[in-house]
Amino acid sequence: MSVLLCDSNCELWHTTLKQLGIDFIPMPYMYGDKVYYYDMGEHTDFSAFYAAVRGGVVPKTQALNPEDYKRILEPYFKKGEDVLYISFSHAMSGTFNQLDTELKELAEAYPGRKCAVFDTNAISLGAGIQVKAAAELKNSGASDEQILNFLRGFTNRVAVYFMVDDLMHLKRGGRLGAASAVVGTLLAVKPVLTFDSHGGLSVIEKVMGRKKCIASLADKVVHSLTGTGYEVYVLDADCKEDGDKLADLIRERRPEAKIVRQTVGPVIGSHCGPGTLGVVFIADKRPIPLEK
Repeated sequence: MSVLLCDSNCELWHTTLKQLGIDFIPMPYMYGDKVYYYDMGEHTDFSAFYAAVRGGVVPKTQALNPEDYKRILEPYFKKGEDVLYISFSHAMSGTFNQLDTELKELAEAYPGRKCAVFDTNAISLGAGIQVKAAAELKNSGASDEQILNFLRGFTNRVAVYFMVDDLMHLKRGGRLGAASAVVGTLLAVKPVLTFDSHGGLSVIEKVMGRKKCIASLADKVVHSLTGTGYEVYVLDADCKEDGDKLADLIRERRPEAKIVRQTVGPVIGSHCGPGTLGVVFIADKRPIPLEK
């Protein structure tokens, strides 16, 4: 028997995880000299986090180490359970090097057990929509092999588009070059960002001004949405009015879309910053980026 495991960077809401029986790894973030672990919104004080960042506090995140992974995974192996771990993009963090180190040690200690890891090549609900689909398959009786075969095709249909309000947040986290961040901020250029087929952050479009960028995000859902059996996630980082406006623009032209509104969690919010808006949905294929 296997356990379906994800990490909190998939950002599925805590009620969804409980409903579907999904275990998760809480990822750490730090601000105000205190370490927190994202609990998928169950007790998270989003207002305090974003108020602190808007006030000048620079939040940080950190990779898990091999001992962390041992603490998380070993209890399953001790109970005779295998693990199917559906993770956020390996291209976005060094934490998976630590995971590989610990899995080798656990394989020696528990030769009969296994942990299969699937890289969603996305973060936030771009990963979460894949975790949810996998859990629904598992609960209908699918085997791990059947789930993995499904995900190998499904991941290439996950469309993620987002914009950030301040490019310097991405620059500080190493997700964007300093020159691009400074020029974009000075010129009020709002790059529309996505994840390429390897899970790396890429630019798909450059738009002048926030209003036009919101309209562009809506257009992408309207023109590319094909997986109408899945949710369309509209995400905001402490900019609810803009998120609601984006959802309304989509709903006006694609009334059949099952829109779910959600707040960007503090781990991902540490890198993208307040004012971020994003959409996640199922299309015929992943977006093709302009550049890294």
